[in-house]
Amino acid sequence: MAAGTQNRFSGAVTVFHEHRLPERATPAGYAALIDAYGLRVPWPRRLWATSERHKVYSEGGWRLLTPRHAPPATLEGHLTFALKYEGLDLAVLKRLFQAVGPAAVAALVRAKPTGRYARRIWFLYEWLLGAQLPLGDATQGNYVPVVDPALQWTGEGEASPRHRVTNNLPGTPSFCPLVSRTETLDALVGLDLAARARAVIDTVPQGVLSRTAAFLLLKDSRSSYAIEGEHPPQDRIQRWGRAIGEAGQHPLDLDELLRLQRIVIGDARFVELGLRREGGFVGARDHSMRPLPEHVSACPEHLRDLVEGMIAFDRGPAAHIDPVIAAAVLAFGLIYVHPFEDGNGRIHRYLIHHVLAERGFNPPGLVFPVSAVMLEEIDRYRAVLEDYSRRLLPVIDWRATESGNVAVLNNTADFYRFFDATPHAEFLYHCVWRTIERDLPQEAEFLRRYDAFCRRIEQLVDMPERTLDLLFRFLQQNGGRLSKRAREREFAQLSASEVASAERIYGDLFRSDTGY
Repeated sequence: MAAGTQNRFSGAVTVFHEHRLPERATPAGYAALIDAYGLRVPWPRRLWATSERHKVYSEGGWRLLTPRHAPPATLEGHLTFALKYEGLDLAVLKRLFQAVGPAAVAALVRAKPTGRYARRIWFLYEWLLGAQLPLGDATQGNYVPVVDPALQWTGEGEASPRHRVTNNLPGTPSFCPLVSRTETLDALVGLDLAARARAVIDTVPQGVLSRTAAFLLLKDSRSSYAIEGEHPPQDRIQRWGRAIGEAGQHPLDLDELLRLQRIVIGDARFVELGLRREGGFVGARDHSMRPLPEHVSACPEHLRDLVEGMIAFDRGPAAHIDPVIAAAVLAFGLIYVHPFEDGNGRIHRYLIHHVLAERGFNPPGLVFPVSAVMLEEIDRYRAVLEDYSRRLLPVIDWRATESGNVAVLNNTADFYRFFDATPHAEFLYHCVWRTIERDLPQEAEFLRRYDAFCRRIEQLVDMPERTLDLLFRFLQQNGGRLSKRAREREFAQLSASEVASAERIYGDLFRSDTGY
């Protein structure tokens, strides 16, 4: 059946590939193209259709438009619909172009050589497949952006005279996840959190600020291990904290990633360092050691190219995207690829600090403890990670190996290069917002009150700094009261009136209604 014939596309349905529609409607755009050409790709996060009613609404993962929005039941019709309303899904587009072949795409362009959508399709075919269509250079038509900035976040524009388009894709053919514009992201970007962070620290005395920074750094390091269910010795936590504190100071390349892996792992006797040489998955095993994957990592033969694509993204396109969005794209890209046998999660979170520090988003010397927020909101964090893995898993063919691992049987590299990073960017922005609006000012205020506590106790009784801190910890752990054990042992030399005064001082500064 020739590409573009009407009987290739399905009509109105109520169930579409196990996806229930809110009402009887006709799939359109990417949904129709995936179905018509039998594409094995992760389904888009939202599917589109045109209903029989004149009502536009979203429900159950579908966006329904009116009959007047219905595209012609052709390759061009549904491609144009997708670009106009849905934005770019590069994984779908690449598999579609491979399925229909160059002749069908060239014919589409020849039919409308000056059309804005035809020229974008033409550019995307050559950019994604790295092969030219048998077409002469465009000579007419105003330049149009490849990525619609009203639908998705874009990179820096670069003219492509051959197609008379502006290439504003935020990546390269080796790595280019995309992020949709949403009300949530627009609102968070509009807060200018980098300026907010600077305003917060301007109110903090330098001595308190340096201690706040040290505490937040250690908190992030400890939380990053805790997310993985690990509780390593304090020296490893501090060593990883020092590495996080240096984020953004070293250019990102494979050697840097391997250096970070060695720091994370520490004792490498039972872990093979470097890029994986076998398959990888996240999940469990059954009683016979057969894998039960929730996520399958990229094939080992694709790792070097994918990592080089992420490095190229960091060195180029990331500099022209909002820093938090760029950090989400890079960090979650790495966690999906899972290039290492171990250490991926902590390096994934390190990359967030790398991008934010490299771009000057966070104040110098200060780390936003995003790992601590992720740990506190671990269910939401996992849901974000699973958002794509759940759609990716059905299109990966794999077999179990004798060692209880997985071996991938089909080419899946593009599914790690091109994914929708919208929920990841929204979640990371939420984490950054919380650290700036809550963690940073709360920790600084806590240290102010702690310093005031120490000064007032010193006026009451002379004791070493270490003993002062011990007194504070005992009061903190016992709701502002010195326990009988502490009064009889560590602080037996304090009089009853001194104990009462210490408890009163603590209560003045750390009453329950103050949040401390």
